[in-house]
Amino acid sequence: MRTPRTSLIATALLAACCAPACGAPSASAVGGSSSLPAAGGSTSLPAAGGSSSPPAAPPPAAQVAAPTAAASPAPAPCGALGCLAFDTPAQALAHVLESGPRVLAVGEAHAQQSSEGVPSTTRRFTELFLPALAGRASDLIVELWAVDPRCKREQVARVEEEQKAVTQGQSAGNQGEFLALGSEAKRLGIRPHLLTPSCQEYDAIVRAGPDAVTSMLEMIARLTAAEAKALLGREDAAGKMVIAYGGALHNDVAPRPGRERWSFGPELSAATGGKYVELDLIVREFIKESESWRALPWYPHFDREKHPDKAVLFNPAPGSYTLIFPRSS
Repeated sequence: MRTPRTSLIATALLAACCAPACGAPSASAVGGSSSLPAAGGSTSLPAAGGSSSPPAAPPPAAQVAAPTAAASPAPAPCGALGCLAFDTPAQALAHVLESGPRVLAVGEAHAQQSSEGVPSTTRRFTELFLPALAGRASDLIVELWAVDPRCKREQVARVEEEQKAVTQGQSAGNQGEFLALGSEAKRLGIRPHLLTPSCQEYDAIVRAGPDAVTSMLEMIARLTAAEAKALLGREDAAGKMVIAYGGALHNDVAPRPGRERWSFGPELSAATGGKYVELDLIVREFIKESESWRALPWYPHFDREKHPDKAVLFNPAPGSYTLIFPRSS
C-alpha cells in the first residue's frame, strides 16, 4: 500500500507572537512520507503503510519530571497572572483540568535545530501528559496534514515550496514526534486525527501568492474547528474531552486584533459553552531574549532563576494557561 504523504503545518510560537509590524507569522512545515496509524474502528486517518525510520530520539522526557500518583502538595504562589509553582508538570496539568473542559487546545513552540539534546514539547506531552488523559479524552486532533492523493502534484509541490523558507531552522525530528504522539494516543484508546485539506483548499493557497502563509493559517483554524465540533457531537464522546495539538497561535481564546481568523479558540469556546481551555506549553531552555518572546503576556513576570525545578503555571486570562516546564536534566 502506498503511504500517504503528510506535512507538519504548525505555527511557530515566536513568529506567531511577533509585533504586527513584522507581518504575517510563518507556518511550519516538514514534508515527509509517513502516515499516522488509524485508530480502531472508522476514522478520518489513512491506514499506516510502508516503512520509515524514526529520527534519533532525544533524552527521555522523564528526565525532566515524571507524573506521580502521590497526593499533590499545594502549589506555591510565584507572582502575577495567577502564577503557581508545582512540583511536577503532571500536577500543573491536573490543576488546569479542574474546570472540566470539553476541548483542551494545546499549543507549543516547535523544537529548533541544535535543540535535539533537550526533550521537545511534543515528546514531553506524549510521555508526561497523554497517559493522564487516557479515559478522559476521546479524540486527538494533530496539526499534521494528510495530503489527498486526488490533488494535483503541482498543487502540493507549490504549497510545500512556500513552506520551505520558514522551516529551515526547525528540528528535522518534529514531524516524527507528531506521528509518535498520534500513535501513542491510539495505543491509549484516544482516537487520533489528521487535518485533511481539500484540493480546492490547496488551490486557494496557491492563488494567494504572497499571502500563502496567511491562507494556510486560516485554513488550519477552520479545519480544526470543524473537526473538533464534529467529534464533540459523537455519542461515544459524550462527557469526554477532545484534544487539539499544534502551534501556539491557533488555540488562542482571545486572538490579537487582526488575527482572529487564525484561531479556532473563540469558535470552540462558544460551541462548548465556555468549556474550552487554551494551554500553551513552553520548554524553558527554548525561551530567548527577543522581541517575540518579550511580547508574550507572561514573559515580564517569569524569572528563569526562580523555581528552576518547578513547573511554573501562568493564568493570564480565564480559560488561558501557560505552563513552563522545569529545567531539563
